Order: sequence, then structure tokens, then C-alpha cells
Amino acid sequence: MACAGLERTIDFQDAHAGRVIGLPDVEVLSVVADQNRILVSHDRSTMPAEFARFTSTRSSPGLIIVDQDLDIGRTIEELLLIWLASDLEEWQDKIGYVPI
Repeated sequence: MACAGLERTIDFQDAHAGRVIGLPDVEVLSVVADQNRILVSHDRSTMPAEFARFTSTRSSPGLIIVDQDLDIGRTIEELLLIWLASDLEEWQDKIGYVPI
């Protein structure tokens, strides 16, 4: 998706396309790290702790936790804002939360 004359595009996969449905958190983190992707998840209960354990032994492109109750339109707007306002390197081994 190109936005407002930007040269870069958003490359987004859902869990099905990413082949991570049903995998334990640590395996999901490993798959997305191998693909150099930031993980976007609703899992506020276990993923932050698993991410901390994961990044104690291995690097990750990052994790963004999206509030489950956030309207889809607002979720897209906030993720787009993050995409436009930051670089992949800024997310290395960090967790962000949406809404911002």
C-alpha cells in the first residue's frame, strides 16, 4: 500500500499468511524474527513476557500490542502512523502499544 507519495510500501501479513496460527508464542516470535518483521498482536496477557524472554537470548525486530477493543479504523490509522514516523531499526527489541 503506497501512501501520500511515499516511495516505500507496507508489507503486512496476517497470521494465516505468516503460517503462525496455533504456534506457541516463542515460535511465533522466532518465525517473525527470521522474516525480519515486527509482530503485531492482541495478546497482552502472555506476549510481552515471552518477548522479554525471547530478546534476552535473541534479537527481534519488535512487537506492537494492539488493544483488542480498539476500532479497526483507528487501529489501521495508528499502525500507519507508526509506519510513517519510524524506521525498523527503532523497533529493534522494543515493545510498543496501540493506541499510542
